[in-house]
Amino acid sequence: MHKNFQSLILTSMEEKWDIIITNRSKLFDIDFRELWRYRDLVLMYVKRDFITFYKQTILGPIWYFIQPIFTTIMFMFVFGGIAGISTDGVPQAVFYMGGLVCWNYFSDCFSRSNNVFSSNKGIFGKVYFPRLVVPIAGVISNLIKLGIQFSLFLAVYIYFICQGVHFNFNATVLLVPLLIVMMAALGLGTGMLISSLTIKYRDLNFLVSFGLSLLMYATPVIYPLSILKASHPQYLWVLLINPLTAILETFKYAFTGVGMFSWLYLLYSFVITTVLFIWGLLVFNRVQRNFMDVI
Repeated sequence: MHKNFQSLILTSMEEKWDIIITNRSKLFDIDFRELWRYRDLVLMYVKRDFITFYKQTILGPIWYFIQPIFTTIMFMFVFGGIAGISTDGVPQAVFYMGGLVCWNYFSDCFSRSNNVFSSNKGIFGKVYFPRLVVPIAGVISNLIKLGIQFSLFLAVYIYFICQGVHFNFNATVLLVPLLIVMMAALGLGTGMLISSLTIKYRDLNFLVSFGLSLLMYATPVIYPLSILKASHPQYLWVLLINPLTAILETFKYAFTGVGMFSWLYLLYSFVITTVLFIWGLLVFNRVQRNFMDVI
């Protein structure tokens, strides 16, 4: 009688479990349904990032405007004024700010994903939840910053239209949502990949920080591809293998009609972005199982 009662209790307890945490050993074993169940936690992380950024600040959201404005002014003074680098007839403010909006979103997504293990090791060691929640929340929270800076870009763009500047606005603008997704996936994938490697090899953090700074100059943010194509065409391939190049060129071309837009180059960027995202996702999923034993 006692054994039957005890087995009945155990059976009823087992039937109440709706989530079972197991050690997944397969490389492709990623539970997306579990990630969806934790969508509220993703929103909490996004809200936390938003509140933390503005906490104890005087200007609040204005900081999102200050950075691209002053950076654009500096680019206009140094590269447009002193260096005399052409912007293919596009007003310098529009050209530089368009590149900065895209670059800032990519670099923010990369930085948040790159530091996911080191900056969250305290909570990762205490509470279980899908680790992918953190980098995904970072990408979503960066969308808020992107929206604010993109509205600033549109304000500058409309200002020059009111001043009589003619832009060859075209249907390529419909690709902007795809470009945003590609930038997010590229930053998220490469960030998770680097984050997984820097757990064991800490000195890679210095190399990554230095490499990210150099990458901006290997991306047409402050100069058009036409300059390199005209002066040193033999080095053009160096920029074209960068998947960000086609993304930024397409973005600028969509609003100004100036730039080197190519479906082939955009397809190349899409393929490379997809490969890096899947690679980073798989490596991240593999490393997150036992990273607390290494970090």
